[in-house]
Parts: sequence; structure tokens; C-alpha cells
Amino acid sequence: MEFDQKIEETEQEKLACNDCGAILSFKPGTKHLKCEYCGAENEIESSEEVIEEIDYDKFISNQLESEEKIEVVSVKCTTCGAQVSFPPNITSDECPYCASNIIVKDGSSSLLLKPKSLVPFVIDKKKANTLFKTWIGKLWFAPSKLKERTAKGKINGVYIPYWTYDSNTFTNYTGQRGTYYYVSESYTTTENGESVTKTRQVRRTRWSHVSGNINHFFDDILVNASTSLPKKIANKLDPWNLSSLVPFNEKYLGGFKSESYQIKLKDGFTTAKSIMDSEINSLIRRQIGGDEQRVSTASTIHSDIKFKHILLPIWISSYKFGDKIYRFLINGQTGEVQGERPFSYMKIASLILSIIAIIAIIYFIANS
Repeated sequence: MEFDQKIEETEQEKLACNDCGAILSFKPGTKHLKCEYCGAENEIESSEEVIEEIDYDKFISNQLESEEKIEVVSVKCTTCGAQVSFPPNITSDECPYCASNIIVKDGSSSLLLKPKSLVPFVIDKKKANTLFKTWIGKLWFAPSKLKERTAKGKINGVYIPYWTYDSNTFTNYTGQRGTYYYVSESYTTTENGESVTKTRQVRRTRWSHVSGNINHFFDDILVNASTSLPKKIANKLDPWNLSSLVPFNEKYLGGFKSESYQIKLKDGFTTAKSIMDSEINSLIRRQIGGDEQRVSTASTIHSDIKFKHILLPIWISSYKFGDKIYRFLINGQTGEVQGERPFSYMKIASLILSIIAIIAIIYFIANS
């Protein structure tokens, strides 16, 4: 207990204001921590540390025991279902995905790989709120009370875990190349009541067997390592500028929450391979050439696999409408907006009836 308390005090000292001693928050778009009480800005020291990628095969086979681990407690939110992470010394907090209160009592403790780098927030909370209101205001067929409900919503800045993977790939493939050619074809039609024979050009495809191989290097294939966000909209926050990654520093987390990964490294690589396979398929088709392509077999060998565990900044808001929870996400680096939304089926039905009425009036006028 004394050891945990010393750790907590050390972390607070790192985030303490140099002028008044209050706890600081990271100021998005800068390299400063800002004090909400006295307004002082404390600079985050630049790091000369190189962001290194970790050898995947050696890590999986437990040959890299020196990689730093952290203990986290994960609890499933009973309101929105998100898997929320807390430091070991926290006993209660609110869910960053729906703002519900969470008591840490049935959580499970895990020892996880510590992130080595992160992309700091660039979009601040004020800008995020503006983007949220603008997005809500532009929604077609939204329920009339939606703006009123979302006005009370809270937006949270959360660092979300991601894996990145590098891999050399060598793929052997077989397939078919399709080349178009044209033949003349006679057909009979009726013109002015008489049967007439005409000729037309008809396209055919000539297929030929092909085989070959593709060498390709993949760099920083990005995989979301959180199960708390709806992937359908989280994946649309791309692209991220990973050249802005900085070495991990707790000071960038000041005033924000951070999530730990729920998708394990090997499972993440399975997802990364499917992303690579899609690109490899496109490269194979490009190499086959012709007018059409068929890929019969493709066997890929991965080598020199590297990975990084990183944190990326996302602004998250959720609102309940009816019996369903909807989530809204903003890329904290670029301002890209994605979200879930309800529809007013009464408004949609009203529009359809209006269109039918207009068509009926036009038809009546045209035939009267």
C-alpha cells in the first residue's frame, strides 16, 4: 500500500505546476502543460529517445523479457458495454465512453505491455465541441429533440491503444489473365414491320494461365487494439500522421484518459495480415495485367516482422436517444468526424408522401 502511494505521489509530482503546485493538464496543439488555476504553462521537455520497433517473433517467443510492463484494472461498463481501464490505485471513476459512474470492484487486473510512443492531442476540447455541434446540426432526418438531448452530452479526450506492424512479404500466386477480343455476330430485328438481318460486334474474353510472385514491404499497418469503440466508425478516423509520434511521456496524458489494449498482439497481427492480403491481391492483379484477372491461389510468407504499441488521441461523446446509445468520435489529431446517429422515420415517411403527392399533381396536370 505504501509502495502504491509512493508511485501515485511520484506521478503527481511530474504533473505539478512549477508556480502553484496544482495538477496540470496537457494543452493540445502545444508542448506545454497548462495550469487551470494560475494559468502558468510548463514546457514538456523534448526527448532524444528513438522510437524503436520491437521484433515480433522474439517477443511472442518470450525472448524479450526486458520490455516494460504496466498493471491495469479493466472493468466492463454496464451502461454502454465498453471495456474501461483504470490505474491500480483508482477505485471509482466515470466511463469515458458514456460518462456513467463505474465502481472498480469486479474488475480484472492484468500486466500489459507499456506503450512506447503516442500522438499528442492537437484538437482541443472547445474545437471538439464545435465539431460535434456542427455535425449534429447537419444531420438529415434527425429527430427534432436530438439537438436538445446532445446539448447535455459530455465529450472526453481518450488516448486509444493501437498496434502497428511492419512486415516483408513474399507471395507466390497462380491465376488467369483475361484479354478482350471482338467477333462479328449476325442478328435479326424488325424495322418498319419487316425482318432485317444486321451485324454487331460482341466482346469475348480469352483466358490464359499465369503464375508469378510478389515482393512487398508493409510499413506501419495500423490496427485498433481496443474493443470499446465501434470499429465501423473508428476505422473511418484514418488517416493518422504517424510521423508525429513522440516517445511516451505521462505528461501528455495530463487531463486526459487512456485506454489499455484488449486485442492481444497476435490477434492484432491476424487483422494486419488481412489488410496486407487485400493490398497483395491488388498488386497481383496489377502484375497479371490484361483486361480482367482471376487469382486462383496466393501463398504469402511473412518475415522480419516488427511492431509498436502506440496511443492515438480521440475525442469521444455518447448520447442516449430512445433505448439506444450512440457514439460520436473525433480524430484528435486531424479533426476527422465520424459518428452514429438516430433517424426520424416520421420525417422520412413525410418526405416520401410529399414526393408521391407532387408526382400525382404533375401527372394530373399533364393528363388534364
